This record gives sequence, structure tokens and C-alpha cells, in this order.
Amino acid sequence: MVTYELKKAPGVPLYEALYRHLREDILAGKLAPGEKLPSKRALAQNLEVSKITVETAYNQLLSEGYLYTREKVGYFVERVERRPREAVPEPTAPAETPRQWLLDLTENGTEGFPFSVWMKLQREVMLDYGQALLRPLPNRGIPELRRAIARHLADFRGMGVDPENILLGAGTDFLYNLLIQLLGREKIYAVEEPGYGKIRRIYAAGGVQCVSASMDSLGVLPGSLGRAQVLHCSPSHHYPTGLVTPVNRRLELLSWVGTDKWIIEDDYDSEFRFDAHPVPAMQALDGRGRVIYMNTFTKTLAPSIRISYMVLPG
Repeated sequence: MVTYELKKAPGVPLYEALYRHLREDILAGKLAPGEKLPSKRALAQNLEVSKITVETAYNQLLSEGYLYTREKVGYFVERVERRPREAVPEPTAPAETPRQWLLDLTENGTEGFPFSVWMKLQREVMLDYGQALLRPLPNRGIPELRRAIARHLADFRGMGVDPENILLGAGTDFLYNLLIQLLGREKIYAVEEPGYGKIRRIYAAGGVQCVSASMDSLGVLPGSLGRAQVLHCSPSHHYPTGLVTPVNRRLELLSWVGTDKWIIEDDYDSEFRFDAHPVPAMQALDGRGRVIYMNTFTKTLAPSIRISYMVLPG
């Protein structure tokens, strides 16, 4: 029987103390994967606490992916990745500590990824959908994911999007090539200068004529677009400057579009903000249906999860 000494501490409820003990034992391997935990009633009697205290602690561990349940059987320990305690460096005196960078930005930080929650959600999806996961998918992507993306865009980008207008792809390269086929190779495409060089290479490989769109401190200069019929731009987080195009300039670019041109709004890496609310997406300001919105989950999830999407006008 699992036994802990639960002491009441200021501001720490008993259920949280129990939750912490159980979580530490799971991470340390003292509670093995697949091991069945005592029933709520039995553990409550053993620890001399209320049943609701045990139930609340179990439910918290369940929601975080440390436990799973079997109907009418009980709670079991989930398999989670453990971190060895030896990996934690011992603190040293400030005078003897060599200067180090506070942040290592050379690669994505994976330490904070919620693996336990990810595993819990995977288990739920597999239980809910089973063999349906092995069947061919709709051409535009899984409807549930398209609906979730539509809700995400409404909450964080101010966009009212019909899930039927969302098209999923395994990476943006695939979607760019679809756009070339959709808009036509005979059109002239303008890309930001300076800008992300890969975009120009993708268009060139697709047989598209590219011209440079000049920029100032506010973003793309509408007067520099010349004979271009399609503008590819990143108004919410320009590469490589990080420039955010203000609303007034966005409206100028939307006026340039008129009724016979297109804007491809590349919203890559726009999710992270330090101290301000995001400027509304150009697609949300577009009243003519001439903006095609594109984004990916490369930064918010992981580069290995190749999920990109575009929103076509309704």
C-alpha cells in the first residue's frame, strides 16, 4: 500500500501534497509503468484523508498524463520519460561561475514540451478513432483538425474562418506548389527584399517569374510592386528583420490588391509576442476575399511535426 506523511502546509491543500508525492514517485520509477494504484477509498483510509482528496489528486495526475484508467478496474501508472537526478548541476559560488549565455537559441528548446499531456491525448485519440486512423484521409485534411484550426484562428488572429476553406499540407513547400497551380504560372509574383530566400527558390522552381518588393521601416512599399499581380509577404513577423507591419500599411496593401490581384500572407512565426497583442491578420481586414493566409505549427509544436495549412477565400 502506498504510504505518505501528509503534512498541512500554509497554502498547500492536502490533495496537492498527495499529487506531488505520487508524481515524484512516478518520475523516479518507484511506481512502475502499468502498476495499479490503490482504490480511492483504500488509499483515503490508509492516509486518513477524505476520499475527495485522493480523487482530486488522481484526477490531476490523470489530466497531466501520469495515470490512465481502465473502466471498472482502477487507476494505473502511465509510462513517462524520467530525468536522472544526476543531470542537475550543483550550484557554485558566483565568483567561480564562468560567464554563460542565459539562453541558447541555436535550436528549439524541447525540455518544456508536455510529453505527458501529449501521450494522454494520443491515447484518447487512438481509443476514440481506432481503425479509422488507418483509412485514407480527405484531400483537404482531417475535418476535426480543420475545425480546431478555425477556432484557433478566431481566438488568436481575429479571423472568422470556415473550416471548409482550410487546406492542410505536409509542409509549406507542398502548399506553395498548389498555389502556383491555383493562381497560375503566368502571373508575376513579388517577394520581399530582403526576405526568406527559400520562397523565391520555390517559386522559381515552379516556373514563376519573381520580382523584388522593396521595404521601408513599415513593411512592403506598395509603390514598388509595379506589374506584380501576386504579393508574398510576412506582415506579422518579417524575416530576417522581425518587422511588424502596422495596420495603416496593411490597409494600403489591401487597396493595392483591388479586385484582380492577390496577397499571400505568410504568418510564419507570428505567434510569439513579448509585451503586446498581435496586430490583426491581413486576412481578417480583407473585405474582398483576395488574401490567402498561410501558417505552420513548426515553431509552436516542433519542426518534425509537418503540419502546415492555408486558408482560401470563401
